[in-house]
Amino acid sequence: MKEYFEGLDLNLGKQVDSFIRWLTVNYSGLFDAIRDIGLWFLLKIESFLLWLPLWVWLLLIFVLSWRLLSLKKAVLHMGMMLLIVSFGLWEETIMTFAIIFSSVVISLLLGIPLGVLVSRFDRLDKLLQPLFDAMQTMPSFVYLIPAIMLFGMGKVPAVFATTIYGIVPVVRLTNLGLRQVGREYIEVADSFGCTYWQKLFKVLIPQALPSIKMGINQTTMMSLGMVVAASMIGAKGLGLEVLTAINRIDIAKGFEAGLSVVFLAIIADRLIQASTKRKTLSSFNNLDINFKEKQ
Repeated sequence: MKEYFEGLDLNLGKQVDSFIRWLTVNYSGLFDAIRDIGLWFLLKIESFLLWLPLWVWLLLIFVLSWRLLSLKKAVLHMGMMLLIVSFGLWEETIMTFAIIFSSVVISLLLGIPLGVLVSRFDRLDKLLQPLFDAMQTMPSFVYLIPAIMLFGMGKVPAVFATTIYGIVPVVRLTNLGLRQVGREYIEVADSFGCTYWQKLFKVLIPQALPSIKMGINQTTMMSLGMVVAASMIGAKGLGLEVLTAINRIDIAKGFEAGLSVVFLAIIADRLIQASTKRKTLSSFNNLDINFKEKQ
């Protein structure tokens, strides 16, 4: 039976490999420039975060948790941070946070506008859905291969791979949130004579903000899931500690590094979810003011 289908081999993997190699040969200067700029930016962020005293971090986490959640959760989160310090993994945690922060920022800068664009065109939405499905189900280690070929080893390919892996949720949930805005809100905006951009920034995005924030949350969680994978291509931090513990079969080191990743994920998840649940302010009063000013 197998011989009947041997002629159907499209060599898709080889075609993708050829395309990546073509990019590497013809645009190596561009990717080198992106790598140098990205590395400079990452090192600046990392050095600034490491420069901040520990008490500033603890105070920031405490205040945010207290305002968004409760005093009990604030004390709990501060205790998690102190446990990470007691493990001797504070510097590694900051390195991991710098990579995750950079990846999430890039994902939002690219993903939210793409989500807005997809929400406007049904054909584009249908065209990209299979691609998004593939990106979310593809094993995370696969993204490391083109990242290494394009940018070499280090922090920049780690950010690249993490961004590709984590960008899909924010695109999908931005698209979903904008599509679920009630027709009555759009009709009110049209009655005020709003342009598309006024409707987008004063009606659609504010109403879709809970869904967009959920996309930010999911993107952050997926980026954290790439911590260990990114360490395999030279990204330092908690992922490297986990990888080292695996190689040495060091249960204690692996447990502490893994628990630090869990603490980081819990704090980020709770803070983002808490901000999502806060009441979204309506902007229809501003619409009325702007409409009267036009008249």
